[in-house]
Amino acid sequence: MKFTKMHGAGNDYVYIDGFVETVDDPAALAVQVSDRNFGIGSDGLILILPSTVADVRMRMFNADGSEAEMCGNGVRCVAKYAYDHGLVKGSEIRVETGAGVLPLQLFMSGAGKVDRVRVNMGPPRLMAEEIPTTLVADGMVVNQSLTVLDRTFAVTCVSMGNPHCVIYVEDVEQFPVATYGPLIEHHPVFPKRINVEFVEVISPTEVRQRTWERGAGETLACGTGASAVTVAGVLTGRTERSLVNRLRGGELFLEWCEAGEVLLTGPAVEVFSGEYPRS
Repeated sequence: MKFTKMHGAGNDYVYIDGFVETVDDPAALAVQVSDRNFGIGSDGLILILPSTVADVRMRMFNADGSEAEMCGNGVRCVAKYAYDHGLVKGSEIRVETGAGVLPLQLFMSGAGKVDRVRVNMGPPRLMAEEIPTTLVADGMVVNQSLTVLDRTFAVTCVSMGNPHCVIYVEDVEQFPVATYGPLIEHHPVFPKRINVEFVEVISPTEVRQRTWERGAGETLACGTGASAVTVAGVLTGRTERSLVNRLRGGELFLEWCEAGEVLLTGPAVEVFSGEYPRS
């Protein structure tokens, strides 16, 4: 079975072209290929498939085999693969995801291949039942208290098609993400688990982010998480509507438009291709 390894700002996935390959058990395959010692090594598996409502369809599986609705970094790489490998034509395409159909704009390098992609992530979902969370009975979850171990955090929750819990800290590089991340991910107030963003504000237009991803652990970047952080920054009065997010894997550029949609722009990189033995 042929595969391609790609990453967006260090958030790496194994991609399978479902136009030519068949995957019988993608959840099990995701666990196998994601293993960084005994597999290819990645944050998960993404299938690029035919769609009846868009140019292509994307299915995303975390490293633990659980299926997620969307991935902002992953969908950019889907768009790059689709264009570079001749599945689509033109600099504007539409990708079907578990969070709906998203429009994407492609930016080319001098070699005629895609190197950056802008995704219209759509409007954020802010009501507690849309996250979902039981942290409040109804309404938005902004600066709500959540106690974990010895600390009480002020959390803001945003869904960008998948759920996020944003927490602001003073020094994100020194923060014990591996301690608090999994405890918040599995906290009973989040019935479908949650992605957790730990954020340090550098200025009203610049932040640093580390993410504990649901089903994957800490990753070098998270596009839906960066989108959620942009929204949370405005809701809590910490940052402006346009933001540079400096993640461990690179920079993402975001804007929460007055019309409501979040625009996410960042790199899409093909690392290598190969063949993986069918079990």
